[in-house]
Formats: sequence, C-alpha cells, structure tokens
Amino acid sequence: MTQQYDVIVVGKGNAAMCAALAARDTGANVVMLEAAPEEEGGGNSRFAGGPMRFAFDSVEDLKKLTPLTDEEIANTDFGTNTKDEFFDDLYRLTNYRTDPDLSEALVTRSQETLIWLRSKGVRFVPLYERQAGVVNGKRKFFGRIPLEVSGGGAGLVEFLNEAVRKSNIEVRYESRAASLIYDGERVHGVRVQHKGKQTELRAKSVILACGGFEANPEMRTRYLGPGWELAKVRGTRFNQGDGLKMALDIGAAPYGNWSGCHATGWELNAPEFGDLSVGDQFQKHSYILGLMINAEGKRFVDEGADLHSFTYAKYGRAVLQQPGQFAWQVYDAKVKPLLRSEYRIKRITRVSAKTLEDLAPQLTGVNADAFIKTVHEFNAATRKDIPFNHTIKDGKCTVGIDPPKSNWAQRLDSPPFEAYAITCGITFTWGGLRIDRETAQVLNVHFHRIPGLYCAGEMVGGLFYFNYPSGTGLVAGAVFGRVAGASAAAAAKSGT
Repeated sequence: MTQQYDVIVVGKGNAAMCAALAARDTGANVVMLEAAPEEEGGGNSRFAGGPMRFAFDSVEDLKKLTPLTDEEIANTDFGTNTKDEFFDDLYRLTNYRTDPDLSEALVTRSQETLIWLRSKGVRFVPLYERQAGVVNGKRKFFGRIPLEVSGGGAGLVEFLNEAVRKSNIEVRYESRAASLIYDGERVHGVRVQHKGKQTELRAKSVILACGGFEANPEMRTRYLGPGWELAKVRGTRFNQGDGLKMALDIGAAPYGNWSGCHATGWELNAPEFGDLSVGDQFQKHSYILGLMINAEGKRFVDEGADLHSFTYAKYGRAVLQQPGQFAWQVYDAKVKPLLRSEYRIKRITRVSAKTLEDLAPQLTGVNADAFIKTVHEFNAATRKDIPFNHTIKDGKCTVGIDPPKSNWAQRLDSPPFEAYAITCGITFTWGGLRIDRETAQVLNVHFHRIPGLYCAGEMVGGLFYFNYPSGTGLVAGAVFGRVAGASAAAAAKSGT
C-alpha cells in the first residue's frame, strides 16, 4: 500500500531538518528520508565546525541568541556584521556573481532564522578560540563571526534531532531516494530504495535537501575537472548527487558554479571520507601565520591575502593543483601559540626541527634545497617597519617576491620549526538547482515553477562562486530550509 504524506523531505542535515520543522509547525504530516543509517545520519552538517555568519549591528543582537555577562561585554570587541558588510563580503568573494535575490534573502533573513533556531532548542556560544585574539588586553573578534553552535556541526545536528523527535516527525533511515514520481505536470512523491527493495511514497510536496555531489568521484571529475577524483571528502560519504540527478531528470534548471566547490587544506593522511570521531579537526586553517610550500619547494599562494575566513574555501583547489596534490605548512615558534586547535590533535602529519636545514629533508616529497632558498628569499623580503597583528589585515607584507604575502609576513627565523602536511579536502559543491527566492520552489529550464518540488541546503545553486565566506553555509541551509518547509506545507494544504 502506497503511503501518503503532506510533505516528504529528502535528506536529514541542517537544511532538511529546518525544512521538516517549518513544515511541521503548520501541522503538516512530514516524513524524512535519510540515506545513511541512524549512526551516520546528519549529512555534511554533522562534520561542520559550527560558526554562523549572520547580520548583526551590535552586541544587543548577539544577546538575543546567547547570554553574555557584563564582564564579557566589557572586555570584548565583538565587532559587527551589518547587512551591508555581509553583502560586501558575499559579493566581493564571489566576484559579484552571487544571485542578488538569493543573497538578499540570505542576508536579510539570517538573524531572524537564528532566533527561530534558538526557539527550536539550538544553543549558540561565543566563538572565542577560532575567531578571536587578545589585543592590548582586550579580546577582539575578527572575520565578523562571533558566534557558533555549541558543540559545532555535530551539536547542531543533535539539537535539531531533538526538535524533530519532539515534533513527532517520522524519519526513515537507510532510505535513499531513487527518483521523483512526476507525471509531466507536478511531483507526486518519491521512489525509495530501502535495503534492496524499492517502494513509493506519495506526498503533495517534496523538498530536496540531500546535498551536492562532493562524495561522488565520477561527478566531481565530470563537473569540477580532472584530478578532483583525488580529493579527500571532508564530510559524509552519502552525498552522491542523487537529489540533483533526479531533479534534472524531470527538467529542473541547473544553476550556479557547477565547476566550483568549497575545498580547503586538509590532513594529508586523512581517510577518504569524513571521520565523525575527528569532525572538522583535519582542517588546517592557520596558514596565514606561516608559509605554504609545494613539492618544488616553492610558495604558490599569498597566504596573507585576507583573513582565513575569506580565503580558506578556495585554497584547497590551489593545493590540489600542485604537483602530487599536497603541500606543507611551515611555522616557527613565534606563532605556535596562535595556531588553531586542529594543530594539536593526535592524528596529524607533522615534523619539527631546530634548524631549517634539518627541517628541509623531513618535508617528504619536497625539493629541500629549493625550500631553503624560498625561505631565505621570503625572510629578506619581509617589511620590518609594520607591527604584526593577527586579528586584522595588518599590512605587514613582503616586497619584491612572487607570490607576495600581503599581511602577517613575519620572518621564519625562530626555532623550533614545525611543518604540517596537507592535501585538498572538498566540503561541498556549488552547482545546484534554480529556485524561487520567495518559496524555494524548484524552477524548470524555462524558469517556471515545478508544482510540488522544493529545494534547500547545498542543492541550491547561485549563492557561491569561486570563493566563500566562512560560516555562511549552515545559515543559508537554515534560511532556505525554513522557507522551503513553510512553502511546501502551505502548498500541500491548498492543493497547489
């Protein structure tokens, strides 16, 4: 017997659960389909760090989301991320290609969406360790991200899991959506593979929120290009592009940067897919404080082009393009206290030495003589008349070398020296589906709405191109998940 629902949500990460909760708030009968078994559920969200980039004008806006003591407020510069600043960062980083309607919805609805998440039991805390530093005795935030979800992405998934349980939303695990039930006019449900058997679930509305194709090496190579099959996958192994394929099969419009993705520096010897016991700690995001060296012993990016929040998501691609698809990050003792927590985990490829000459042969795969030459040239090129300040773009740069280092360019001269081996870790793909901004309804290739079909999360195309401001993905998933859930439920009730 075919079961009938008001709303089917395909996926069970942040965007999917926000969609299900928003639909359930209207009284809709909702079922969620999760391809993973329960112990691996939660999509890419479970592997995320948890920073949340949203628009806020002052500490008063932060107090709507988390309790702050008078002492914290007095001793901390939380900064701002006004709507204008959020827009400026998003447009600047995407080379002004981000969809204006989608980006406006993201920015203007970001704060209210986090307040809604708070009402669902999600807890936010100040992001002291990763996005703040002490300057002149006062803690200062940088990168315009002062808050994260308590417990990171895994914490977010647990908070939302609890909200889903309290809302009595049905969840079916190990249930991979195979195709949409479509009669040429509207979507009526989903064909589902469960333990080798196919069943049909019928619904008045279907929301696709099951991620991109980053875990599918064939699709990575086809859309991102040669060599991308060699990238490590930072998150879930279940994001195989199924939702995108089934939508395109019925004429949905592809949209966005299909040859682009979010990719970062990642532990060289990390496993093929994300490891829940490690989470996001295989990342290596303190490169702004040191040098990145390839197999030829050369630098290949401007490590100090901007705060890491605004470069890390594109530098994974740069690493993948190097000989052997690897690099070493090199630091000296001056900056070691500033390195992020991921440099202190046990599962790490690290070497150290008291001299650069002793360090060089330990950098496996690197031309040692060229490395020594690179460091000497870099040290000679650093400006000494500008003070170092890691919480701002300090302008402490190099002169006369290529690539330059535009900020935080300190001589590498204080032993002991340490180096960390990295490769490329892909987080999520940017190509997706074209949706209506107001309803998150999927559009067809003629830009007409497909009745009964909605989309949220990493499957939404058009937001990110070439680069990405950190902390935006989870917020975008929640914003458009909430929109999709409310719209799908309303359409189910009205029969449209």
